[in-house]
Amino acid sequence: MDDFQYNWLMGSIRDFSSQQSLLFCRDDSPSLEGREPEHVLKEVFGYEQFRPLQREVIQNVLDGRDTLAVMPTGGGKSLCYEIPALILDGLTIVVSPLIALMQDQVTQLEAAGVPAVFINSTLGTDAYWESCARIRSGEIKLLYVSPEGLNTERMRELLHSCRLPVKCITIDEAHCISEWGHDFRPDYMEIAAVRAQFPRAVCLALTATATASVRQDIVAQLRMEDPAVLVASFNRPNIYLEVRRKQRPAAQLVEFLNAHAGQCGIIYCFSRRQVDELVLKLQQEGFSATGYHAGLADEERASRQSDFINGRTDIMVATVAFGMGINKPDVRFVVHYDMPKSIEQYYQEIGRAGRDGLPSHALLLYSAGDLHKIRYFFTEKDEPDKAERLLDGMVRFAEGRTCRRRQLLSYFGEVYDETGAHAVPEDCCCDICTSGPLPDTDVTVPAQKFMSCILRTEERFGTAYIVDVLLGSKNKRVLENGHTRLSTYGIGGELSRQDWFSLCSLLIEYGFVAKGGDYGVLFVTQLGRAALRTRQQIALPFAYSAAAVKPAFPKKRPSAAPGADDPAGVRIFEALRGWRRRQAEELNVPPYVIFGDRTLMDIARRKPQDAAALLDCYGIGSAKAEKFGSRILRIVEESLS
Repeated sequence: MDDFQYNWLMGSIRDFSSQQSLLFCRDDSPSLEGREPEHVLKEVFGYEQFRPLQREVIQNVLDGRDTLAVMPTGGGKSLCYEIPALILDGLTIVVSPLIALMQDQVTQLEAAGVPAVFINSTLGTDAYWESCARIRSGEIKLLYVSPEGLNTERMRELLHSCRLPVKCITIDEAHCISEWGHDFRPDYMEIAAVRAQFPRAVCLALTATATASVRQDIVAQLRMEDPAVLVASFNRPNIYLEVRRKQRPAAQLVEFLNAHAGQCGIIYCFSRRQVDELVLKLQQEGFSATGYHAGLADEERASRQSDFINGRTDIMVATVAFGMGINKPDVRFVVHYDMPKSIEQYYQEIGRAGRDGLPSHALLLYSAGDLHKIRYFFTEKDEPDKAERLLDGMVRFAEGRTCRRRQLLSYFGEVYDETGAHAVPEDCCCDICTSGPLPDTDVTVPAQKFMSCILRTEERFGTAYIVDVLLGSKNKRVLENGHTRLSTYGIGGELSRQDWFSLCSLLIEYGFVAKGGDYGVLFVTQLGRAALRTRQQIALPFAYSAAAVKPAFPKKRPSAAPGADDPAGVRIFEALRGWRRRQAEELNVPPYVIFGDRTLMDIARRKPQDAAALLDCYGIGSAKAEKFGSRILRIVEESLS
């Protein structure tokens, strides 16, 4: 995250009143110290079971063992320190780099009856001293602070004056500690010094992205002693993965959005200009859409983000400046209107969909033109060689002909277990599994033309140049090199530019052509030379653009929402959504702070008739049942009558 984003995040919530964090507090909340994690999970958060790795991490913290956990975006990292914080007889400090996320997490904790505060520069004087008093009195169980805020004398004095001892220091986005990590924040390096002042506090480091070398560095920098290092699966089984070549991208996007009407989603674009143009197009088509990029004034960005988070706008069209610190659980789709620069970026951004575990959709639209735009903006800071390797990984994913989930997990060093707990049916996995592999097509003649052109240009050029020659381009470079005189000049008219790029990818994938050097220069392999020499037939899973257009987008992926076979459930769900929206506006909090969609769906399915049955519903703990239970039961009763 750059300084611009960070400063905006600090300022965007400056006027937020501290009263919001007290809306749901109960002074008579029973102590949970010493209780079993499963009890706290159900009593406070309303969940029946832990997600993968959560229970192991929690137990390590309770046992006082330093722990580093690598868990995917949306994998439930926050419960790994929230539940121990309620069980331990002391204070848990959460070091977080994103101030907007601190506020969001504290608001949700207070909604669940958990005493928590954040201290940062957005607080006014009165709110700051009130929070300090609550910490000193021992009332607060969780304190959120930025690494910069933790590394101050004033904060250290406050922690030493607290009636409760510091029992746990949690570091979120822990990859920032490592010299190899991204989004580097210098004050992360001082956390170990702060920790040394509280030697009895267990240390928990959490991140979604950390290679083996980064994990080793995190452990060393935090001076962890005999730590447990736990790595969860990167699989997000609820996200359907789809890639489509750009034919008419705006029309393809509108078709996709019509299939997801009424759902909330994010669309990522490459440039600010494209964001503005696409927002205008979608608004003209009748969609509830807004845009977000660094070219907007701070107040405008804050307003648009608020509209999206609070459900006043369904679709956010944005550059990569948007998304960090956004914990909105009901994002049902993420669309990449342009190719991301790397698999890491792609994985991080699709992870903003389906954080509530409900079925969601990740769509990537791409073309060869995307690659040119990305390469044009490579800088020295990007380390061009490394940037090209990362981009190549993204291209291989987009051009791949095998299960996309398998490809994605393989990139992160994980083998997809089709029979394991995180496996999904083929029709819910990805577009490749849904439609099946493409049949082999005889591409002997175009393949011969392509490889011959590489050889006749002396294996000194990349894909775009070879395609230019085949299509008879008169650009300056082709003319200056005298390649208009080659026998392969202009002989490729049977394929579109896009098809030539697709064929090149296949020839590379099947070993006829290879790419090397700093600039992606193509050369013909021994296998390719033999195929040319013997005039071997070449059959590859290739589809011409006209034949490659996929069928219309399906009418939404499978959902847990009540359907036509449950009219009473539909009435309950819609009534609850309306009530939730009004309640959120009254309390000035995002709707998901009241209840997430998954909770409303479970209520609509179960149709509880009393308080005990209500507490069996997903995501309803005792605090929320006490505050909202009578109204929910009344809505259910009225919808059934």
